[in-house]
Amino acid sequence: MIILDGKEGGGQILRTALALSTLTGKPFKITNIRAKRANPGLRPQHYTSIKALQELTNAQTDAQLNSKELMFIPKKYKAQNKTIDIGTAGSTTLLLQSILLPAMFSTKTHTLTIKGGTDTKWSIPADFFKNVLLPQYNRVSSIDLKLIKRGYYPKGRGEIRLKIQPKFKNKNFETLWKELQKNNFDLTEQGKLIVIKGISHASKNLIERQVAERQATAAKQALRILEKPIEIRTEYQETLSTGSGITLWAVFSKQEDEIDQKNPTIIGADELGEPRKTAEQIGLTAANKLIKTIQSKAGTDEHTADNLIPLMALCKPSKIKVPKITEHIRTNIKTTEKFLQTRFKIQEKIISS
Repeated sequence: MIILDGKEGGGQILRTALALSTLTGKPFKITNIRAKRANPGLRPQHYTSIKALQELTNAQTDAQLNSKELMFIPKKYKAQNKTIDIGTAGSTTLLLQSILLPAMFSTKTHTLTIKGGTDTKWSIPADFFKNVLLPQYNRVSSIDLKLIKRGYYPKGRGEIRLKIQPKFKNKNFETLWKELQKNNFDLTEQGKLIVIKGISHASKNLIERQVAERQATAAKQALRILEKPIEIRTEYQETLSTGSGITLWAVFSKQEDEIDQKNPTIIGADELGEPRKTAEQIGLTAANKLIKTIQSKAGTDEHTADNLIPLMALCKPSKIKVPKITEHIRTNIKTTEKFLQTRFKIQEKIISS
């Protein structure tokens, strides 16, 4: 049984542990869950992840809402079409950090529908997950994400749907791991910047104020210094809570002007709307984040990087260059090393498995 202390890493340790435990079949116990948070213990989002995995794997667990300790003994993931409802504005993409990895290596194609927050603080927005992170995961699987409905804080009730087509079927973990190591990757260089893309969105009650258009316009004005094509579309949706945001991503290529589909280099940035910030400030902030990461010469942004750590361990030897080493990255490295026979190396801003 793997023993983890959740005191330092918040919910990140738990989510990564759930994913790797289910994938490898190794049970774990975690104490001090989110001990340093204002509301420690298992929140609805975490509890929903655990219960969903329990149903998908027949796992044994003593999970209770608000508990600071958890034991999880997984069994084999059973691919099935399933709807998972967080019931709050809890992040749908954070929940996916617990479930997507074992789903990617399951036995058959299946669909997961997740209801909750799609654009919320302290989590990757659904647009970022689809356009920046999934192209990396699709090195070893085939995942299509559709945003059915946006969900902003506090009411949430958004919905995303993922069709997951595993490429490695009916493999035990040891066989799977050997095959995955043939899919190692290198994201230490950007290559040539080809295009900037983005989605600027807002709830329908903000359409008269042209919030989505103003966010996009401000971002475009700032991004012009890169002297590359800029494609940012705007959209409005009927949502239960008022909200807005913008996600941007830069697409690079090492093959002249052709986008490398097999080894994509995509850097993302995003910003959520806030009551005391103008739409122009939101668009400008997101653009400046993206420009700063591009200027760092990193091969991936920091938010994609912490999500890539488990994939790097499975597809070793892999390496990435990041703008900075964050606590989320360190947390994921420590947790991943507990479950997989991998030791990461950090040399300045290059991480290798």
